[in-house]
Amino acid sequence: MQFRTQQTKHNFSATLKRTSLLAVMLSQAWLVQAADFDIPAQPLDKALNSLAKQSGERILFSTDLTENIAAPAVKGNLNTREALNALLKNSGLVLQGDAAQGYTVVKKSSTQSQSHADTLPEVAVTAKGEKALPFKEAGTLIIDEAALARNNPSDVRGIFNGQPSVKVGGATPMSQKVYVNGIEETNLAVTIDGSRQNNKVFHHNGTTLIDPLFMKAVSVNAGVAPADAGAGAIAGSIAYETKNARDFLTSPGMGAYIRSSYNTNGDVFSQTLAGYGATEQLDGLAYLTVANGNRFEAGNGDRVDGTATDLVSGFFKIGAEAEGGHRLQLSHERVRDNAVRPFRGNIGFISDRPATEPRVRDYEMIRDNTVLRYTQVNPDHWWNPTAVLAYSKTEITVPIITRFGEELYDGTGKTASFNGKFENKFPLEIGTIVAGVDFYRDQAKYRDPSTRPDEKASNNGAYVQARINPWQPLQLSFGIRNDRHELTGTRGESWEHSGFSSNASGELSVIPELLTLKAGYSEVFSGSQMAENFIMNPLWNYGRGPRATKADNYFVGLQSRFYGFTADAKVFETNIDDARVARFAPGSANLARDVRTRGYELGLAYQWEQSFARARLADIDVTIDGAATDSDAGNYLATPVGEILYLTVGHHFPSLNLTLGGDAEFAQKYKKVSNGTLDFPSYEVFNIYAEYQPGWAVKTKWRIDVRNLFDDTYADRATYQGFNTVTPLFQPGRSVLFSVAATF
Repeated sequence: MQFRTQQTKHNFSATLKRTSLLAVMLSQAWLVQAADFDIPAQPLDKALNSLAKQSGERILFSTDLTENIAAPAVKGNLNTREALNALLKNSGLVLQGDAAQGYTVVKKSSTQSQSHADTLPEVAVTAKGEKALPFKEAGTLIIDEAALARNNPSDVRGIFNGQPSVKVGGATPMSQKVYVNGIEETNLAVTIDGSRQNNKVFHHNGTTLIDPLFMKAVSVNAGVAPADAGAGAIAGSIAYETKNARDFLTSPGMGAYIRSSYNTNGDVFSQTLAGYGATEQLDGLAYLTVANGNRFEAGNGDRVDGTATDLVSGFFKIGAEAEGGHRLQLSHERVRDNAVRPFRGNIGFISDRPATEPRVRDYEMIRDNTVLRYTQVNPDHWWNPTAVLAYSKTEITVPIITRFGEELYDGTGKTASFNGKFENKFPLEIGTIVAGVDFYRDQAKYRDPSTRPDEKASNNGAYVQARINPWQPLQLSFGIRNDRHELTGTRGESWEHSGFSSNASGELSVIPELLTLKAGYSEVFSGSQMAENFIMNPLWNYGRGPRATKADNYFVGLQSRFYGFTADAKVFETNIDDARVARFAPGSANLARDVRTRGYELGLAYQWEQSFARARLADIDVTIDGAATDSDAGNYLATPVGEILYLTVGHHFPSLNLTLGGDAEFAQKYKKVSNGTLDFPSYEVFNIYAEYQPGWAVKTKWRIDVRNLFDDTYADRATYQGFNTVTPLFQPGRSVLFSVAATF
C-alpha cells in the first residue's frame, strides 16, 4: 500500500470566502497604543531608553546629539509619539518617522521645517532601551521585539511568521530547518548572541533548536552579508539575540516573570519562570521553561505519530560593569527535546520500508550555547572594542535499529564549535569602520559501539567593514575578509584553502522621503564544509581532497513611502559552487553540488495610528546542478519554495486595552520539481489572536491564539515531501492557544 500526500481541495471561491471572513473578523489593524508613562527628569539618552522600555517601540537616535541634554519628567496616559515630543521639548531636536519604521530623533534644521529635519549618518537603535546595531545593511530583515510579541512564537517557525522569503519546515521543534531564499541555514553564518552555530548533525532532524520566549531580536541578511557577520556566510547570515535583565528593568531593582500557556491541540502545557535583577554595576537574568503534551491532530483529525511535546529550556545571563565602562557578560543556554519521534524525524511515514521497521523511536536533541562577551559601554573616540569567546554544541542520540526491527544500541552525533572574535569600531565623520579578527574550531563526530568517525575544521579570518553616509541621500556598507580554512578528514588527512570575500550594499534616496533604491552584491569564499555526523565513514577515500565552496549573491530593490503606504520590490539571486554533500559510500566523501536560487519579493503596507495591514509575496525557484530539485536532493542545500503570500493585519482598541490581529499564508502549487517526484500541493492557513492587558493589572497580559483557523491538512512548503511513498510530517490542525504572562 502506498501513501500519497493528503491535501485540502481549494478553489477561488473558497479562498475568497475565507479571506473575506478573516477581513470581517479583523477589520482593522494594530500598531500604537496609549500607555501610562512614568519617566523622571534625567539625561535625554537615559530618558529615551526608559521610554523605549515602557512603550516597546523602536527609537533611533545618535548619542552625539543627546549628549549633555536634560529631559523633563513625562507622566500620564500618552501614546509613544506624544511622550517623545514631550521629552524633546526645547531640546533643539525633533521627531521623524513613525512606529512602523521606527521613530528617529534628529537635529532641527534652521532652514527646514520639522518634517524635513536632517537625517543622521548613523543612529543607535533602542529596543526596550538597550543600544543595539548601527544602521542596518540594505536588504536586512530585522524581526524586532514588537514583531516577536505579535507572532507569539512557540518555536523557530513562529519567529519568522509573515516573512515569505524565510521558510521553516517541520512540525516539531527538533525537526525544523530554516531556509532563507530557499537556501538551507547550514549555508549561512548563524549566530546566537555572537556564538557560531555548527549544527549539521542528522539530515532527518532540525538544525538549530530554539526556545524563542526570551528572544530580543533576529537579524537576517539574505544573500549579501557584511564581513563582520562571520566566516561561512555563503548565502547570508542569521543573528539571534537574547534578552538580558536590563531589558526588563527601567532602573536598578529586582523582578520576576511568569508565563503559563495551554494548547488544546495535544493538551500541551508550558510553564516559564524567570527572575532578574540589576544594580548600577551588576545585572542578571535566569529562566526555566518546561513544556509537556501529547500528539497533536492534523487537519484531517488523525493523530500524528511522534509529535508529543517534551521540551526543557534553561538560560542565564549575568553582566558586570566596572568604572570606565568595561562590561563583561556571561551567558549559557540549554534546550532539550526528548520524546518519541517519527523513525525519520522530519518525515511522517515511508510506506515501502520493511514492516518490522518501527514508525517511531526515541530521540534526544540537546543544544548548548555558552558566550563570554566584553564590550566598552563608554568608548573612547578610537577605542570601542568587542571581544567574544564562545562554545556551542548540538547533540542527537537515537537508537540504531536493524531492518528486522531489532534495537542494537544508541548512536550519538555531536557537532561543536569553539569560536571567538575581537573587533574595534572606529568612528568617522561620515560613519564607522569595524576591523577585527575571528576564528572557529569545529568538530563533528559520531559514536556507537561499532564506529567512531570524526571530522574537524578550523578557520582564521580577518575583516574590515565600513558603514558610511558620504552624503545625506546615500548610505553605503562595504567590506572585505580573508579566511584560511583547514579540513581534517576521518582518516586524519588535512587540506587547506584560503581566499577573500567581499561585499557591498547601499541605499540611495532617489526622491527624498518617497523613493529609495537598494542594491547589494557579495562574492564569498568558504572552505569545504564538514560532513553530516550520521553519514561519516572512516573508510572514506578523499583523493585530492574536497574543494572549497564559493558563492556570489546579488539583489536590487526599490522602496516607496507615500501618505501611510509603504511599497517595496526586490529581485535576487544566489549561486553556490561546490557545496559539499558527502554520502556514506567510501567513494562519496567529496560529493558536491552547485546550487542556484533566484526570485523576487513584493511588499505593500498601510499604516494607521492604531492599526496596520501588510501583504508580502515571494516567488523563489531553486535548482541543483542546473536541474529542478526535490526534498531529498536538497538535504543541507535548498528546498523548493515557489510562490508564498502572507497577509497580516491588526488593530488596537485603547479604551478596551484590547488588541486583535491575524494573518494568512497562501502557498501556490509548485510544479518545478525533479523528474519522477510529485508536485508540492497548495495550501492556505489562517491565524487570529486577541490580546488583553487589564487596566487593573497593567503588568499582566492575557492572550488567545487560534492557529490554522479552518483546520486545513497541510505540510509546510519547506517540509520533506514530494514522493509517492512519503506521508509528510503534517502541521497541527486547528489549535487554540491560551497564555497569560505577568511581570512583577
